[in-house]
Amino acid sequence: MHIIDIIIIVCYFLSMIGVGFFFFRKNTSADEYFVGNRNIKSWHIGLSVVATDVGGGFSIGLGGLGFAVGISGSWMLFTGLLGAWLSAIFLIPKVYPLSSKLRLLTFPQIFLKLSGKKVFYAAAVITTIGYIGFTSSQILAGAKLASAAFSTINLKYAIILMGIIVVVYTSLGGIKAVIYTDTIQWIILLFGLILIGIPLGYISINKEVSMFQVLPKSFFSFTNISWRLFFNWLITILPIWFVGMTLYQRIYASKDLKSAKKAWYLAGVLEYPFMAFLGVVLGLFARVGAEIGLYEVVGGSIANMDPEMGLPIFLKTILPVGILGIMMAAYFSAIMSTADSCLIAASGTMTNDLLGFHKDKSLKVFQLITLLIGIASVYLAMSMTNVLEMMLYSYSIMVSGLLIPVLALFYSKRINENAIFWSMVTGGLVTLTLNLVDLNIFGIDANFYGIGSSLIIYFIVSKFTKSLEGEI
Repeated sequence: MHIIDIIIIVCYFLSMIGVGFFFFRKNTSADEYFVGNRNIKSWHIGLSVVATDVGGGFSIGLGGLGFAVGISGSWMLFTGLLGAWLSAIFLIPKVYPLSSKLRLLTFPQIFLKLSGKKVFYAAAVITTIGYIGFTSSQILAGAKLASAAFSTINLKYAIILMGIIVVVYTSLGGIKAVIYTDTIQWIILLFGLILIGIPLGYISINKEVSMFQVLPKSFFSFTNISWRLFFNWLITILPIWFVGMTLYQRIYASKDLKSAKKAWYLAGVLEYPFMAFLGVVLGLFARVGAEIGLYEVVGGSIANMDPEMGLPIFLKTILPVGILGIMMAAYFSAIMSTADSCLIAASGTMTNDLLGFHKDKSLKVFQLITLLIGIASVYLAMSMTNVLEMMLYSYSIMVSGLLIPVLALFYSKRINENAIFWSMVTGGLVTLTLNLVDLNIFGIDANFYGIGSSLIIYFIVSKFTKSLEGEI
């Protein structure tokens, strides 16, 4: 990579750290550090929500799907549209008034206020573990991009580099640094893809040969994936909109109910169709480039190549000096916008819920916990190889353990703490066990069986134990 491109990327990284230092000087309390004093505007929230949700899954994982299956890979983000709009209709009207009244800082605190300590701690453990894993997946995504862009940096050192950058500005600046860098990052990414990535990618491959001649028709079809794969995406990704700590923090940070709902509707549209098709089309371009020999295929053949590496190598090959640096910065921005959100979510739950430091007036405690969780995430990233797999795995643990309890909490007439607790434990354990033993039942994701088990246990325990008095 040319020195000009390197300078552009380094300047971008330094500017992100600069945002962290800016808010480091302004944050004065836990409320400001974790939920931004609850007065952030809807467009900032909306851009932050979509930036957080697509992140590495878009820039690396979705590009890999375009490389492997073509246009059909866009269905993955269709689940994001459904999740965003359904939660705007059914969840936010329940959550925002509660958070405004009780001054909530984390997602598990909802269980504490409406149910009891037992389910509160269980939710906190599941959330913390899930978001540490998810932070790791985003750091790994950034490392894959860095190692592809900078041939002299191996994956291990790239993971450390990405970890340092994300952890520093997040631990310093808190949620405001996260949301405002998300806004900057999303604008960079959107304009980078529309004005640079798509046009230059199309020109580069079509001056050689028509891509419709190179690839089979299935790559341009919306049915090039199995119904099982789509169902697995649906059952894993859609429910996260109801249990994701990153999303609850943004509901809490919104200045009013109307702003929160508006932000979610905006995020849904940006995910699908906009980002879904931009991502898979670029991945498809990368596949064409590999087929026509535009660049050297890693692994010796396309069949042996990691699909997630196709897009970074393609961009490195086709983009001119200066433009490559801007485009790489755009992709790094997508990854870091998710990594920082997941890190502050894990930190918020660990600090406020598991360690009980929310009453501590010093921000140093919050920053130290964020730093330590970031280090743990970097270590975990070094042991993983597949971004999308790790991302979906982290999703599934939280969804299986928390979806049914959340729905019960808001839509049951009476709260049964025992039923919620055992539903939570059962769902998480079933999914974890099935994943650990790699048991694939009828090709359906383990998350389906985890949610199903959670629902059955909830009804069984509810039938034979007493509910708490009073209604929600």
